[in-house]
Amino acid sequence: MNRTLPVFVIAMMTLAGCNTDSQVFRDQPLVAKVQIGMSQEQVQQIGGAPLSISNRTVEAGTCFDYKLVQPDRRQPYNISFDSRGKVDHKGFMTCAEWSSAQQKAREPARSSGGGGY
Repeated sequence: MNRTLPVFVIAMMTLAGCNTDSQVFRDQPLVAKVQIGMSQEQVQQIGGAPLSISNRTVEAGTCFDYKLVQPDRRQPYNISFDSRGKVDHKGFMTCAEWSSAQQKAREPARSSGGGGY
């Protein structure tokens, strides 16, 4: 089965959130300054202590949950670290949502049936 479709769906979901959220929150330090490859310490210097830290469930590593705040809006934001403690993903969802999206992308696609009766 072609794994392109699940990856495409996750990318589109992420981009759909980023199109509006990235504009609203683009000046927030975690969004503007955190880069792929940064250490956990560097991220905490920029954004402070996260609301929670969790172990990743799909691939080894950890994930930091933050809450971005604007006067009229609150938005979850996660920064995910690989097994070496380096940023490998960040996005406008919780760590649990990111983990769920990764898990769904790894599941084999379900057949629509059709049996031919």
